[in-house]
Amino acid sequence: MNFLIADSFTSALARLTGQEQKQTKTAAFDLQLNPAQPGLQMHRLTNSRDPNFWSVRVNQDIRIIVHKTEASFMLAYVDHHDKAYSWADRRRIEAHPRTGAIQIVEVHERIEDTGPLFANLTVEPDAAPAQPASPPIFADLSEDALLDIGTPSDWISDILTWSEERYFQMSDRLPAEVAEALLEYAATGRLRSPELVPANPLEHPDTLRRVQTVATEDELRMALDFPWDKWSVFLHPSQREVVDADFSGPARVTGTAGTGKTIVALHRAARAVREDADARVLLTSFSRPLANALRAKLAILLADDPAKLGRVSIASFEDAASELFQLMTGRRPTFAPDDALQAAVERAIADLGYTDLAPRFVMAEWRQIVDAWNLVDLTSYAGVPRIGRRNRLGSKQREALWPVFEAMRAALAARGLVTRAQLFASVEAEFKAREEKPFTHVIVDEAQDLGVAELGMIGALASGPNALFFAGDLGQRIFQLPFSWLALGVDVRGRSSSLRINYRTSRQIREAADQLLPQKVRDVDGVEDDRTGAQSVFEGPPPTIIECADKADETRKVADYLRSAVEAGISPAEIGVFARSNDYLSRSRAAVAAAGLEGRQLTERAEDFGNCVSIGTMHLAKGLEFKAVVVMACDDEALPLQSRVDEATDEDELKEVFETERHLFYVACTRARDRLHISGVQPVSDFVADMALK
Repeated sequence: MNFLIADSFTSALARLTGQEQKQTKTAAFDLQLNPAQPGLQMHRLTNSRDPNFWSVRVNQDIRIIVHKTEASFMLAYVDHHDKAYSWADRRRIEAHPRTGAIQIVEVHERIEDTGPLFANLTVEPDAAPAQPASPPIFADLSEDALLDIGTPSDWISDILTWSEERYFQMSDRLPAEVAEALLEYAATGRLRSPELVPANPLEHPDTLRRVQTVATEDELRMALDFPWDKWSVFLHPSQREVVDADFSGPARVTGTAGTGKTIVALHRAARAVREDADARVLLTSFSRPLANALRAKLAILLADDPAKLGRVSIASFEDAASELFQLMTGRRPTFAPDDALQAAVERAIADLGYTDLAPRFVMAEWRQIVDAWNLVDLTSYAGVPRIGRRNRLGSKQREALWPVFEAMRAALAARGLVTRAQLFASVEAEFKAREEKPFTHVIVDEAQDLGVAELGMIGALASGPNALFFAGDLGQRIFQLPFSWLALGVDVRGRSSSLRINYRTSRQIREAADQLLPQKVRDVDGVEDDRTGAQSVFEGPPPTIIECADKADETRKVADYLRSAVEAGISPAEIGVFARSNDYLSRSRAAVAAAGLEGRQLTERAEDFGNCVSIGTMHLAKGLEFKAVVVMACDDEALPLQSRVDEATDEDELKEVFETERHLFYVACTRARDRLHISGVQPVSDFVADMALK
């Protein structure tokens, strides 16, 4: 007999108290060992539409709903007595007659207007004329077409009458694959082709999204400790298509926040080590916290074979480069601190007698051009592209500047110091010359924040089909100036895919956040990131945006919001509070404390905060997800950060500051799944006004 566990069970389990979860897990283990043991007090549910539903007693009030047939035993739901029975009364579990996928179907009941019963009632006319009914958006679909995508037969006639508004009201009651196919049809006018039906319903891709077969006690423990909504093991067909595709060269997947780019990257890594016993994979991202998060998720994805996990190196760009550098040289790199760079600039200018040369301009030229591109002589400096730098320096100006950069490089070398760009360049040079590469695959998450030096290194670490894969969103670029990937030999043209179905963020939050960015973004090489057609699969309340009189007023209002979120059933661990920089975090801490909640500040380490509110800067929000997010201190001088504005040396650099600050705000807002609250002290940032829906 197959022992199964449904996502509806793990989702319901997460809503119980800690003690109730512990008792439920104990009962689940007992059921796996012996489903027939009498101590579990199993009773058939006689009022359910599905004759195979049974109730299992956990304690005096908690009940597990199981679905039991001759071939399988499924943990379907768990809740307090009345709620558990009510859930089962309204559902059935079956293999869809057309697709073969196992579905948990909410029984469709439609209350019809009985007409004559109310014939004698007098109805007063409306004060205002009634609004015309919204047109049905699925009326052109046939019954066969709806069955092909897995629609339960008793829902078809109602779906054909739905307007767009009605769809969003009802979509969460449909099987996920049906809701997504209808959403895609509404957005594009195309209905997805039906999946091939496997012989075993448990092997159908849509079954695997919601039902897991558990063979051992360890697998059950893993399923109970890591429910699907926390690590997203399933793949939507559009994601699966990218995971399974073979590419003749570098490839990239794009998509707005929440469309599952990271999930695709993780599955590409898992696929590589599952299909090739000799595969050596580097899974990398721009920061250590993101790399830590990738490590935890891939460990779950490859839990069936830890040996495969051992063939995946997971590290930030910098940590990966440092490890390779140590293998090359036998020593770890010593990075030049900012004060050493500043001193080198000032000393070089003084020694050369360039008294009219601004150190700030020279430092920007060094960081963005000379060091970023690893320019080693005047010839290379003369020919480098200057995207993002307004100053179009002539040949004589560059000749005059070059001795400054030579002196800076010599000063750093004399102290045994390197910049991060120099580290990446040295690793690139080493492995570009080697025929045998250190990895068979390099998979990059958050690829929009790759710099020139990082991309150059990554291009040298693996070669061949499927060797390089990038996942990113140009709208979330917060660190790097735009540059040509083609100039570094990385060509993703013709091998770039876009994801459009958003699983993480409600429609209301996504639509508000999308106002911050243009609908279409084109990179330097002409590859377009098109945000039109993006769709969220669930609804939620609109974001709240509050302009406060002063800091004390903001503290009170955010504290009230946090308390209301907790009262609505959101645990503190599911709440994130973010501000632009460390200078503003005291306001976040004050609001959390005023709400009577405990907060913990995010760091670069991977930590379990328990049942505490997460507090951090917007940069540390990257890659995280919370049911409720508060973005605080969105004051005029905080967003964009005034110090960055003041440091800009020309108009192009100032434009880049505003663009990346806007992207950073977008990143923070899109960490929210269900609820988003934005606040600032008057005058608030112009970015906040841009979020008003148009």
